[in-house]
Amino acid sequence: MATIKDVSDLAGVSQATVSRVLNGTTRVDDDKKRRVLEAIKQLGYRPNAHAKSLASNRSNSIGMVVSELAGPYFGEMMAGAEAIIRRNDKQMLIASSHASESEEREVIDFLLSCRCDALILHAETLSDAELVKIHQQGTVLVLLNRYIPAIAEQCFVLDNELGGFIQTEHMIQQGRRRVACILGPQWKHDAKERFEGYLRALKQYQLPFDPELVVEGDFQESGGYAGVKKLIARGARFDALVCANDEMALGAMDALSEQGVAIPEQVAVIGFDDIAYANYVTPKLSSIHFPVRQIAADAAWLVMQSVYKMEPPEEIVQQVMPKLVTRQSSNCG
Repeated sequence: MATIKDVSDLAGVSQATVSRVLNGTTRVDDDKKRRVLEAIKQLGYRPNAHAKSLASNRSNSIGMVVSELAGPYFGEMMAGAEAIIRRNDKQMLIASSHASESEEREVIDFLLSCRCDALILHAETLSDAELVKIHQQGTVLVLLNRYIPAIAEQCFVLDNELGGFIQTEHMIQQGRRRVACILGPQWKHDAKERFEGYLRALKQYQLPFDPELVVEGDFQESGGYAGVKKLIARGARFDALVCANDEMALGAMDALSEQGVAIPEQVAVIGFDDIAYANYVTPKLSSIHFPVRQIAADAAWLVMQSVYKMEPPEEIVQQVMPKLVTRQSSNCG
């Protein structure tokens, strides 16, 4: 295996010059740089990442924690961050917490032990105090889809409460008066906020809250399917269905279709997140657009800026507003 000395000997420069070319921290004469790069290519030299990180006190890696590795929502999140990190010649280490408090703590500790220069977290279970403590201990930490006032400058969020309001308002403005709701798990911050938006819309439009029209799901297609089954088993009458995410909305539509319920003529349906699949089902699914890929990309740019002093090409946006996307599942006209 070639060494840095082999490269310096072949290029006819000092080992220090080779290091400067590899690190890119100091300008090197063009001719010397060319000779070094040619020697590296000829010898197949690969820098020792561990030694390089010791010398620079940087690992050039960013850790990312998500709840799940599967699914369109987290897929978009990981892709958005990874594109920026790789574009800037850094590496991303990804770990899944499976929405478990113990696993979330364990994978964060693991990424810290790997000397990650920063963490991008979709943290659902750890307390605000724990996350603030990690940040205060010197780790650059960025949160996705969660707001903590004490570290507000590190948070990237969508106004989930407003999104839940817009969903429900849209149904009411379509003339629907019995608006059922399949919630996300209420221990999750975003799911709780979306439910609060649903309740605000009912109150603003002077519609009574009926607990028989509400079931709690799990953010999975199976949860939406089961939610509709529960509503039907209760004998609940509803002409609209608000779902806390698109995956549950897709499962709910499947269950309604099995029962012979026409969408949207008999029951209008709307989801949340506006995943790619929303535009490819029949009928096409109305939803609340959540630009998760862009939020994750901006979070990665904040890391690039904070840790590596790289300036983003555009302004970083840390709070985005939900947007209604209407399609066939909620429009009779």
